[in-house]
Amino acid sequence: MFLRGRPITMHIPDQLRESYSLDHKVALPERKLKLQWVYGYRGRDCRSNLYLLPTGEIVYFNASVVVLYNVEEQQQRHYLGHNDDVKCYNHMHITQWLFSHQALQPHVRVWDSVSLNTLHVIGAGVFDRAVTCVAFSKSNGGAHLCAVDDANDHILSVWDWQKEKQLAEVKCSNDSVLGAVFHPMEANLIVTCGKSHINFWTMEGSTLTKRQGLFEKHEKPKYVLCIAFAGNGDAITGDSSGNIYIWAKGHYIFKVQVVSGAHEGGIFSLCVLKDGTLVSGGGKDRRVLLWDHDYRKKSEIEVPEAFGPVRTLAEGKQDELFVGTTRNAVLRGSFSGSLTPIVQGHTDELWGLDVHPSTEQFVTCGQDKQVYLWDTSSHLPLWSKDPGRSVGFHPSGTVLAVGTMTGRWLVLDTDTRDLVSMHTDGNEIISAVKYSPDGAYLAVASHDNFVYIYSVTENGRKYSRVGKCTGHSSFVTHLDWSTDSQFIVTNSGDYEILFWEASSGKHITSADAVRNLEWATSTCVLGFNVFGIWPEGADGTDINALCRSHDNNLLASADDFGKVHLFSNPCSQPRAPSHINGGHSSHVTNVAFLHDDSHLISTGGKDTSILQWVLGSGPPGIEFDTPALVSELYTLLNYHQKELWCRRRSMLSTVDTI
Repeated sequence: MFLRGRPITMHIPDQLRESYSLDHKVALPERKLKLQWVYGYRGRDCRSNLYLLPTGEIVYFNASVVVLYNVEEQQQRHYLGHNDDVKCYNHMHITQWLFSHQALQPHVRVWDSVSLNTLHVIGAGVFDRAVTCVAFSKSNGGAHLCAVDDANDHILSVWDWQKEKQLAEVKCSNDSVLGAVFHPMEANLIVTCGKSHINFWTMEGSTLTKRQGLFEKHEKPKYVLCIAFAGNGDAITGDSSGNIYIWAKGHYIFKVQVVSGAHEGGIFSLCVLKDGTLVSGGGKDRRVLLWDHDYRKKSEIEVPEAFGPVRTLAEGKQDELFVGTTRNAVLRGSFSGSLTPIVQGHTDELWGLDVHPSTEQFVTCGQDKQVYLWDTSSHLPLWSKDPGRSVGFHPSGTVLAVGTMTGRWLVLDTDTRDLVSMHTDGNEIISAVKYSPDGAYLAVASHDNFVYIYSVTENGRKYSRVGKCTGHSSFVTHLDWSTDSQFIVTNSGDYEILFWEASSGKHITSADAVRNLEWATSTCVLGFNVFGIWPEGADGTDINALCRSHDNNLLASADDFGKVHLFSNPCSQPRAPSHINGGHSSHVTNVAFLHDDSHLISTGGKDTSILQWVLGSGPPGIEFDTPALVSELYTLLNYHQKELWCRRRSMLSTVDTI
C-alpha cells in the first residue's frame, strides 16, 4: 500500500498466498455500536450548560453529544444530532423542547428532549463562526429564540424558530458577549452582557433598540459574566470583580442595589431558586452562596479544590443543587450538607487507554496529570505526577504502567494507588507501554525512535532493562506482542513496520521469520491484516489508533475526524467498508474493547471525552433505532400520558423492553 506516495511493504502469511486476491470484498460487520455512556462534562470553557429537566434528568454536553442523565437510575440518553463541538444550549420549562448549537458550520438545532427528534435547524449559513449564546423567550410560550454569534460585531438575532424565520438582527458589541436572555415577563425585552457592558434591547417589529446599563459611581467591571431574574422581574448580574448588581424592573439602566465583594474574584453563575432566593457561584474562591430576598447572605458551601472553580449552577429537587465546575466535573449537594461528584472527566488532551484483563474496568490518562480507573457505574481516580500519554495493564491486573510526556514511566498499584516503580528512558513522549501476554516483559515505545524492553518479575513489581530496539528512523507510534511473548512488531511516524526479538531487542529482517506470527493484540495501524482500514488518499496521520476484539471478529479504528469505525477482521482488502460512529468533536485518540467484547471505549483528544459504546446485533434488515420507536409511541399519547411515559423512560431503553 502507499501513504503519501511512500510504499508500505506487508508480508502475506503462507496460508493465504495462493488464495489471496485484491478483488475480494470485505463484508460489513454484523455487529454495530450504540453509544451507552459519556464520561465527563465540558465546563472548562462553556457557560450556562447544566439544567434539570422536568423528566428528572440533568442535561449537559461533552464533545458533540448532549447528555441527558438520570442520576438516581444511573441512566443516560444522548442527543446525537451534532457533528462538532456543542458550545451552548438552552431549554423551555413549559415544554420538552431544547436547542443546542455547534461550532463547525454553526447553526442552532431545536429538538425534543423526550423523543430526541430534531424539530428545526435554524440559521445554517447565516451565523458567522460560532454561536456563543442562545435563549428561548419565556413570556410568549417560547415562540422566539435569540442568538449571538462570534463574528467581529457579535450579531444579535431573533428568530421565529417554528417558521425558521429571522425576525430581527443588530450589531451587539465589538467586545465579547457572554450572555443573552429574554426577560421572563416581557416578550420584547432581551438582556445581553459581556466585556464591560450590560445592554437592554427592546424589539419593535424588526428593530432592536439598545439601552446601556449605567454603573454610575461604581467602577465599571471588566466583565459582566452572568444574568438571572428575580421573581419581581428585576435583573441580577454577577461580574468579574465579585459584585452582584440588581437592576430595577421598568428602569433597567439604573441599579437599585449593589452587593459589593460578594465573592473573591468573578461570579460565573447566578441561579434564582423556586422560593425566590438567589444562589451565586464564585470562580477564584470556589464558594457557592445562598442569599435571602433582601440579598443578605444566608449560607455557603465550598467546592473542593480538586474540582476547580464554579462554572454553572442548577436547582435540583427539593433543596438539591447541581454545580458544574471548570475542571469538567458536576457535583450534587445542598447547603445543609456537602458537594459530591456525580460526573468527572479529564481536563486536557487525552491519549492513554487500556482495559482491565478480567473485569469491566478500563484506565485512562491525559496531559492533565490524572489517571482514572473507570467502571460502568463509577470511577476511582489514581495519581500521577507527570502528564500521561500512554497506559497499560499487567496481565494480572494488579499493576499498570503509565507513560508520560517527559520520558518517565511509572508503575502504579491498581488497588492501593501506590507508586510501585519509576523509570526514565530518554526525555521524549512515551507513546506506548505494553506488557507481554505472559507478563514477563514490558515494552516501552518512545518518540526518541527507540523501544526499551524490560524483564518483569514479582508479579509486575520489579523491572530490569534487558534490551533496546534500535532501527526506526522516526518516532515509534504503536506496538504489539506475539502470542508467545517472543516477538514485537512496531509502527513509526514515517510508516515503517519493523519486527523485533523481545529478549534482546534484535531487529528481525527476514520476512519468512515473521510473516506467519500470531499477534496477541492488533493495535498497529499498519500491517497486512489491517491495511483495509485506510481510506483512499489517506494521510499517514488520519488514523490514530486501532484495536481488535478478543474474539478476533472485529476491528475498531479511531480517526482524526471525530469518528470511530467498526470493521470486520481481518481487514486485508483495500478500502474496506465500515460502520461509522460520531460523538467525538475532535480527533479520536484511542479505542479498546473490554475483555469480554461487550463494550468498546473511545477517547477524544482536544474534546477530552470518553465514550462507552455497547456492541449489539439484530436480525438482518432491522435497524434498532430506539429514539424513533419511542417517538412513535409518544404520538399515540396525550400530553399527560406523555409526562407519565417521560418518568418511566428507563423502561424504554431497549427494543426488547418496548
